[in-house]
Amino acid sequence: MVRVGNLGHMTIPPLVDPAPDLTTEERARYARHILLPDIGAEGQRRLKNARVLVVGAGGLGSPALLYLAAAGVGTIGVVDDDVVDASNLQRQVVHGTGDVGRPKTESAAETVASVNPLVHVVRHDLRLDSSNALDVIRDYDVVLDGTDNFPTRYLVNDACVLLGKPHVWGSIYRFDGQVSVWFAGHGPCYRCVFTEPPPPGSVPSCATGGVLGVLCAAIGSVQVAETIKLIVGQGDPLVGRLLVHDSLRQSWDTLRIARNPACPLCGDHPTITELVDYEAFCGLTDTATDGVPGTESAAGVAGAQAGFGEVSAQQLADMLDARERGERAFELVDVRDDGELQVVSVPGARAIHLEEFRAGTALGKLPDGIPVVVMCKSGVRSAEAAGLLARAGRSDVHNLTGGVLAWVRDVDPSLPVY
Repeated sequence: MVRVGNLGHMTIPPLVDPAPDLTTEERARYARHILLPDIGAEGQRRLKNARVLVVGAGGLGSPALLYLAAAGVGTIGVVDDDVVDASNLQRQVVHGTGDVGRPKTESAAETVASVNPLVHVVRHDLRLDSSNALDVIRDYDVVLDGTDNFPTRYLVNDACVLLGKPHVWGSIYRFDGQVSVWFAGHGPCYRCVFTEPPPPGSVPSCATGGVLGVLCAAIGSVQVAETIKLIVGQGDPLVGRLLVHDSLRQSWDTLRIARNPACPLCGDHPTITELVDYEAFCGLTDTATDGVPGTESAAGVAGAQAGFGEVSAQQLADMLDARERGERAFELVDVRDDGELQVVSVPGARAIHLEEFRAGTALGKLPDGIPVVVMCKSGVRSAEAAGLLARAGRSDVHNLTGGVLAWVRDVDPSLPVY
């Protein structure tokens, strides 16, 4: 639920004290900033003294890292435990073709150094969680959140509130983006506006729904602008406002949002005083979602409980070979979106969208009397479809463990992944 309020102009003092002085080289490099009355030499010295943590070196983190470095932010931390994949290159401009397979923090640090060798990059090669978030974040002045999953969004928000730090949040999906600045004590926090996470699997990720690459630049650059405003203490930051961008209409709209007095974190009577288990809070402990580590085993457990079995990618390959020889009959069903099918498909699979299983219309499209194997990207959506078939009375239903990602990994590595 979005809480809408009527907040006026917001002025926040500069977050960072100025560094002692700028060198001749720095004055030349940042001359266009120094010429701006609202930044000037003093503001540039504040940027030089600033410490900004970027969570995620992906779609939003990439433009953010480049522009923070170009702006002269003295210390830039980057948190990511992932490696560069070819599917990242359409939007994650801090990485290049030669970086595929490298840790994202390593690639990002190298690119940032090429943009501006005067800034210092701190690599945090880890997955941010409740055990390390406070220790990582407390050394920074402001956090720029470029994450793409709900557990980490709530984690970053809660850690920033507990530490008294502002965090500049961005979100993207397909052609749409959002930006706000969460700063408890000055305005709402993320929990004030998004009080509860959506049900697991109800909101597709960019990995399954797609995203316009250049949208990352639009939203990431706004995040950097907000970060700079906070550091130098100028302008009207997006505290208490939610900026919404539709790149298809090329529109920018602003919603006023208010602090929730009943917020369990920053409200009048807070009940959250320490970091919690965010996977459990978002319902992901026992329910897998595409892209979350551990989904294959979780889907297997859920399948056993729901009355369907699991097959591996290699077992499916053997089954398809036997079907080709006329020795075995079964139906292979792919429940993914049309766009995903155009990226990569398993030969011999029939497309029936997950929504048809939810609506109950898929059952009538399947032949009687033969086994059914259901697949998706990682085995999560197909597990839901298999469970629906089992509950409808269909026997001999199986889920492809690990989905098409496992097929590419174990059977046909020549196919693309996404």
